[in-house]
Amino acid sequence: MDLSTVYMGLQLSSPLVPSASPLSDNIDTIKQMEDFGAGAVVLRSLFEEQIQHDQEELEHYLQYGADRWAESLSYFPKIDEFLLGAEEYIEHVARAKQSVDIPIIASLNGISNAGWISYAQKIAQAGADAIELNVYYIPALVQVTGEQVEELYLSILRTVKSSVSIPVAMKLSPFFSAPGNMMLRLDQAGADALVLFNRFYQPDLDIENLSIEPTLDLSTSFEMRLPLRWIAIMYGKLGASLAGSTGIYTAADVVKTILAGADVCMMCSVLLKEGVAHLGKIRDGLEAYMERKGYESVEQMKGVLSQKHCAEPAAFERANYLKVLNAYGKTATFE
Repeated sequence: MDLSTVYMGLQLSSPLVPSASPLSDNIDTIKQMEDFGAGAVVLRSLFEEQIQHDQEELEHYLQYGADRWAESLSYFPKIDEFLLGAEEYIEHVARAKQSVDIPIIASLNGISNAGWISYAQKIAQAGADAIELNVYYIPALVQVTGEQVEELYLSILRTVKSSVSIPVAMKLSPFFSAPGNMMLRLDQAGADALVLFNRFYQPDLDIENLSIEPTLDLSTSFEMRLPLRWIAIMYGKLGASLAGSTGIYTAADVVKTILAGADVCMMCSVLLKEGVAHLGKIRDGLEAYMERKGYESVEQMKGVLSQKHCAEPAAFERANYLKVLNAYGKTATFE
């Protein structure tokens, strides 16, 4: 049974990829991920705030869109709360690369070009096989246009691509007005992979202390339907690899993501809940499905349920929409 796949030009032993999380802070845990079937590992992000040393610029980006009310300041993390400093992160990349045979993908998280070039180069020099760009940007200012948001992503991609020779992936938000077109433009700008999708954390409000409370709710399998749809739509239309992210919990979830057209399936929440040994269960379930359905390789499965051969994707979506509504109408009970 051949579980191998190609992601960003990298040959992976399997499509199972632990995404950025605290789990990758420990070298022994990364080794366990490899033992349980991970094809690659994405390290926890190096944040822009760790790179920038100019306090005025740092203040600007931390408060960007927060309206500068004192009650909102608790939402932003203090710099000393980050586990690894910038130079420590580079050293961690080097140790991880020396410890395992699978590809190590570093991650950069931010919203500006400042400081990224030098650290992207340092990450590459440390031995990272690729870099994932996580542009965590919520355009809270109403003056910011959709075109400006799109150009921000494109500018960051071009900046990093021009500074390194290793592959660069872009982790996307699902909130573009025309996601397919944005993916196409990023592909044309040189993205080696697109990770679908970034998951923005939603803060809560403390009405007694009048403060913003950071919250972290792990994803569920239900949330994978959005990336699943767009992977199916974009399969075969891009030169860039496609990674499914958010809500992948089970072997069935992995199978669906591959059938839609993904090259890899990224997991975080389930590994935080169940531990990295869960990768082995998912791998076994994937192999069992392939044997049951007669697939000899992951490549044979890839894109089988995509829209590649559909002449009009919008019509395909409309037909499925009507089919769901019709089925619901037959089963629903109304008083």
